[in-house]
Amino acid sequence: MVTVHHRTASVDGLDVFYRDAGPADAPVLVLLHGYPTSSHMFRHLIPALADRYRVIAPDHIGFGRSSAPSVDEFEYTFEALARVTGRFLSTIGVARYAIYVQDYGAPVGWRLALAEPHAVTAVVSQNGNAHEEGFVPSFWDPIWADAAERTSETRDALRPALGREAVEWQYTHGVPDPTAVDPDAWEHDLALLARPGQDDVQLALFRDYATNRALYPAVHSWLRASRVPVLAIWGRNDEIFDAAGAGAFTRDAPDARVELVDGGHFLLESHLDLVAATIREWLPKT
Repeated sequence: MVTVHHRTASVDGLDVFYRDAGPADAPVLVLLHGYPTSSHMFRHLIPALADRYRVIAPDHIGFGRSSAPSVDEFEYTFEALARVTGRFLSTIGVARYAIYVQDYGAPVGWRLALAEPHAVTAVVSQNGNAHEEGFVPSFWDPIWADAAERTSETRDALRPALGREAVEWQYTHGVPDPTAVDPDAWEHDLALLARPGQDDVQLALFRDYATNRALYPAVHSWLRASRVPVLAIWGRNDEIFDAAGAGAFTRDAPDARVELVDGGHFLLESHLDLVAATIREWLPKT
């Protein structure tokens, strides 16, 4: 049985909680989670890969068991999250690694790659967007409106996304059999979202998300120049980042492997074995 270690590293006065498993001298795979979850989303994937890789899954600042300072104490932007993640990896001695990115993990991962283009050896994107095609307008239009207008009204229009119905929907939409999804997954997220100050943290990140779109041309240039191997494994029924976001990777990474799975946004909750097997088959070839 694989032992998963639960550790904390100090980075610029902040605690970064992370799950760490696998041989210390094995190739490293860094797992970067999305909203509204944490490294908890990788709780089953880590032992499925850790016989072959050193698998490291940090909680972003403001999420999971990492420090969650108030918005007055920390600037919640994707640039700031990526900066802490980069320093975290340096602190624990990781210089070269593959990344698995999902949702918010994607803009964090892209910033890591742009900051150190030769550090990232391979990319697994699981519903982690890098192209305009991936955005589903019905989901994203209120977020773009808030980023553009920055009023209390546009900000408050996003508050329902913090509630039970919206969080549960993220896990169950697009899943052929929702009973296959463990309710403990969204209950875990809701408990953390209920902490004092979390609404301000998450609303700040919603507003900042538009800055990620400006990075996309640089990400595309990096993909072309680096020829980094890409696996886009996607829940084809995702109503946040649709399947066009997966196929778009082939424009800049012509050898990218695209796998569309009959699932939704949190594919690991419904198709863990398929995702793990695909990574185990694909990643050694890179």
